[in-house]
Amino acid sequence: MAGSLIKIKEIINSLSPSEKKVAQFILDNPADISHLAIGELAEKSGSSEATVVRLCKLLDFNGYKDFKISITKDTASMMFEDSNEQYTDVEPGDELKSIIQNISYNNKKSIDNTLEIITYKDVEDAVESIINANRIEFYGVGASFIIAFDAMQKFSRINKFAISYPDPHLQIASAANLGKGDVAVAISYSGETVDTYESIRVAKEAGAKTISITKFGQNPVSDICDINLFVSAPEISIRSGAMSSRIAQLNIIDILFAGVASRQFDKVKSSLEKTRKAITNKKMK
Repeated sequence: MAGSLIKIKEIINSLSPSEKKVAQFILDNPADISHLAIGELAEKSGSSEATVVRLCKLLDFNGYKDFKISITKDTASMMFEDSNEQYTDVEPGDELKSIIQNISYNNKKSIDNTLEIITYKDVEDAVESIINANRIEFYGVGASFIIAFDAMQKFSRINKFAISYPDPHLQIASAANLGKGDVAVAISYSGETVDTYESIRVAKEAGAKTISITKFGQNPVSDICDINLFVSAPEISIRSGAMSSRIAQLNIIDILFAGVASRQFDKVKSSLEKTRKAITNKKMK
C-alpha cells in the first residue's frame, strides 16, 4: 500500500465521524478518486467539501488537487502489489514456522511503509540539526528507551555529545539545561507518552531544536516538535505491533546516523576507527 493510503490508515481511528466517512470511502475506492471532483467525493462519502479539504490538510497535502495526484500515483503502484499482503498478528497456537514468517514480514513491511510516508526534507533537516548540535539528548521510556539508548551509543561513537537517561526524571531535568545549539529527540510511537512529552516540551522551552519520531498524524509529541519523522506500523492486538514500530524507529535512527556520518566522514573516520579498536580489545582472544 502506497504513501497516501498508508497515512489514511494510520490516522483513521483519530478522525472525526465526518472525516472518517471520507477516509473510509477513499480506502474502499482508491481507484475512483482520480476521476472525482472534490464535490463528487464529498457527496459520495456523505460529507462536505470542507471536510475533504480538512482531511487533505491532516494528511500533509496543500489541498485536494495535491492529494488526488498522490492517490493516482498510489493506485498505479498498487497494481504491482499483492492485495492479500497485510500485517499479521500472533495468534494462540501458531506454529513456530508461521511466527518466524509473520514477524519477519511485519518488520519488513513497517520499514517499507515508513519509507512511503517519510519526507526527504524532514530527514535532511534532522541530519543538519544533529551535525550542528553542541549536545544531543534522546528521550524515551519503556521500549522506546531501547531506541534512545541505541541512538546515544551510535552518535557517541562518532564523537557527538549524545545523552540518553533511563530515568524520566533525569531526562526532564537534563532537558531544562539545554539551550540554543542543542538538539532533543523524542521517541514515542503513540506520541502520547507523558514523560516523553514533558521532556521534549521542557527542551523546546529551553531553546533546543526538537525532533520527534512517532506514528504519522497529530499527537502531542509531534505537535510541539520542530521536525517530525513519522513511522508506520500496525496497531494489532498482541505485541507484534510494538515490535514492528520499534524496528521502524530503529531504522530511522540508523538513517540519521548514516546521514551524519556520511556528511562528516573525514571528521568522524578517526573516531570510528578509535572506537572500533577499543571495542575489538574487549573481545575474547
